[in-house]
Amino acid sequence: MKIVKVALPGLALMAILAGCIPSQRQLAVERDLDEMKRRLAATERSLVAQQNERSGEMQQRLDDFARRQAEQQAGLDSLRMEMQTLGGRFEDLNRDGRELRDELALVRDDLGLKIAALERQGGAPAATAAPTTGIVPPQQPEAFYLQGVDLIRKQGKPMEGRRQLQDFLQKHPGHALAPDAAFWIGESYFVQKQYEQAILQYQDVIQKHGEHPRAASALYKQGLSFDALGDRQSARVLLQKLVDTFPMAEETKQAREKLKTLGR
Repeated sequence: MKIVKVALPGLALMAILAGCIPSQRQLAVERDLDEMKRRLAATERSLVAQQNERSGEMQQRLDDFARRQAEQQAGLDSLRMEMQTLGGRFEDLNRDGRELRDELALVRDDLGLKIAALERQGGAPAATAAPTTGIVPPQQPEAFYLQGVDLIRKQGKPMEGRRQLQDFLQKHPGHALAPDAAFWIGESYFVQKQYEQAILQYQDVIQKHGEHPRAASALYKQGLSFDALGDRQSARVLLQKLVDTFPMAEETKQAREKLKTLGR
């Protein structure tokens, strides 16, 4: 009986100790959990690193894209500036061409008047002819016309030239130079930047002398006048009308170039 009493406390102690000491299976499970935690942490670190790397790559791509866009924009701006410069040069060339053409027309008219004057003199010998001054006697209507144009083109006196040409038209409305005189009256307004009056005067040339070469010139200058007033739509309509109506006129080439700058 005493043996049993002594053994019972020992067995109880062993049972308690056995409950406190983890089994092999428990230890294995704990090791597996620790390993899973370690792998999970490593995976998380890898994901974070990949995300950071991808974020860096994406930012680099965005920076490269922005840089390429900036370079392309700079290239486009440079091209636009070059086109504007070329456009200005073409406009200068066109203006010089128009001035040269008008100058040649005046020289031609002047020579024609001189020849007519010599014919009226009956072919008098050059030794007895009056000295050539380059100016036809002012009583002739042609000389009166040339003087009016000269006041506008060369002497910078558009108002005086306009009055003289208006007087010329009143006295000689059916003269062969009447379309030219009417056009140069419009030019006198144009050089003074009185574009509304210029448009009306050019319209008078178009209505009264629609088959004359000056009609093409008047259409072209009408378009430029509207453009100077800021009415680009009317300018485009008139310049396109010039291209359609007078495809072979000298001004038509200039109108096509101007239409490119006006856009849509």
